[in-house]
Amino acid sequence: MTIETFDFKDKKVIVRVDFNVPLDENGKITDDTRIRGALPTLKKVLEGGGALIIMSHMGRPKTNPDPKFSLSQIVDHVSASLGVPVQFCNDCQKAQAQAAALKAGEVLLLENLRFYEEETGKPRGEFATDEEKKAAKAALKPRMEEFTKTLASYADVYINDAFGTAHRKHASTAIIADYFDADHKLFGYLMEKEVAAVEKVLNDIKRPFTAIMGGSKVSSKIEIIENLLTKVDNLILMGGMTYTFMKAHGGEIGMSICENDYLDMALNIEKKAEELGVKLYLATDSKCGDAFSNDCNVSFHPSNNIPEGWEGMDIGPDTQKMFAEVIKNSKTILWNGPAGVFEFDNFAEGSRAVADAIVEATANGAFSLVGGGDSVACVNKFGLADKVSYVSTGGGALLEAIEGKVLPGIAAIKGE
Repeated sequence: MTIETFDFKDKKVIVRVDFNVPLDENGKITDDTRIRGALPTLKKVLEGGGALIIMSHMGRPKTNPDPKFSLSQIVDHVSASLGVPVQFCNDCQKAQAQAAALKAGEVLLLENLRFYEEETGKPRGEFATDEEKKAAKAALKPRMEEFTKTLASYADVYINDAFGTAHRKHASTAIIADYFDADHKLFGYLMEKEVAAVEKVLNDIKRPFTAIMGGSKVSSKIEIIENLLTKVDNLILMGGMTYTFMKAHGGEIGMSICENDYLDMALNIEKKAEELGVKLYLATDSKCGDAFSNDCNVSFHPSNNIPEGWEGMDIGPDTQKMFAEVIKNSKTILWNGPAGVFEFDNFAEGSRAVADAIVEATANGAFSLVGGGDSVACVNKFGLADKVSYVSTGGGALLEAIEGKVLPGIAAIKGE
């Protein structure tokens, strides 16, 4: 059963969305991308004659309630986006009466799920020992089951449209699916697209396949790099992790970021790439600053010969050309992580060059998947989101899927 073919008439439908949107100091939404992304699913339920119950988390509240993370702040925006008034329940565990009274075409938004520690199954507070923490977690388990059972009791149908949390086995993202039979639990449109995009990158590869990994640390990307080495033809590694590789070969990197504990790991990655016939590309030149600031002094140096007092903060012009050439000749492209400190306009040029090359390759028929918070922020900053094949809403979820891990939120719907 799919969302497209399901008959929602007179059904109460609870939908897990990701409305973890950024708010300013006045509680106003600064970027409603995630809300807009869920609208097709929410409108499908309403147009099909269903009553809609929306649930989401926001932030990482430490208390229940925490006004700073209250979803009451987004009610008006969600109402305007859906074009119908949205009711609000200020306690996600006490919505029985409001849910029962909902009529077809009406909408109820539940308060932040994470006001309850039962949502994540992670006990709050300080623990003197690991044993204490384990005991608290064990005590929380039956309460988590009751919490989930209550959420499920509000509706006839469960839809998960929150790919960004699909890698978490939380009450609302995975466990709740157990309370619905196979015909009454569905992916939303956004989840369907995300799952299809990941499967295309991993299982329907047109070659050459190029993965572009940026970011500051090798340590945070080891598993995904090792998994990709068995799939890609080209692997571009950029960002701060460049300098761990340079130092591993005895290079001078000035005050650039470096993980000294991972020098051997960097060499192992190079060795494995060679064994598997994967071409590994690293920045040959770097745009450097003498301070971590947009307004610092700038100079260009070979990436393995950066003087003291200077820090590599972006790829240089020679590297931009080299990376662009590889990307433009690719038929499948995965991009996760920027080329440099793109938040500073003076160090955004490398990330822009990578994005432009991906756009050109896409225009020439390549499939391009952009995912991970910083990469998405890049394409949005450059106004290029609609010029790549797919922009994923999930950072951690996307990476874990590409690592080959089974995502609990997806397995729960598929019955795996």
